[in-house]
Amino acid sequence: MNIGIYIYENAEVLDFSGPFEVFSTADRLAAQEGLFNTFLIAEEKAPVRARAGYSVNPHYGFQDHPKIDILIVVGGVHGEELNKAAVINWISHVAKGAQLVASVCTGAFLLAEAGLLAGLRVTTHWEDIADLKRSYPDLTVLSSQRWVDEGSFVTSGGISAGIDMSLHLVSRLAGQALAEKTAVQMEFEWRKNP
Repeated sequence: MNIGIYIYENAEVLDFSGPFEVFSTADRLAAQEGLFNTFLIAEEKAPVRARAGYSVNPHYGFQDHPKIDILIVVGGVHGEELNKAAVINWISHVAKGAQLVASVCTGAFLLAEAGLLAGLRVTTHWEDIADLKRSYPDLTVLSSQRWVDEGSFVTSGGISAGIDMSLHLVSRLAGQALAEKTAVQMEFEWRKNP
């Protein structure tokens, strides 16, 4: 199962490194070898400067990534991304072929801009709840939720909430036992209830 995590300039570091760690750890611990193939994707296959200047080398760009089964769109300083037609179109296109689409933090804005969340219950970082409601009135935006699971679309609150959501996704995709084992391996106190 290919887990593609979309990153961009000024992405929040834990928004992508948290889910990356969850899925790569789960893969290491799974009985089935190669259960999760986790990779980072940027618009171009070139270094990306995440928050605080943290330099990251994506594995793929838009033009050369493998098929994506699970797309995770992260948050951060996302304003410029909302204005990039190539990014919004790519998210929309990839989502059509994915089994599941998730966001961490303000990644929900990008999914909403791509028209993927209309009519759904969603969440984002607590600081951005009012802005998400105002910008996309067709969404039911929930506060005080670590994540919201709407079947094919799952959104999470900010930063560390993405780890809880990712463990939830592991439990959905590969079973509760593997998710619990992953949390223990990571020494992470998993909040199983959203």
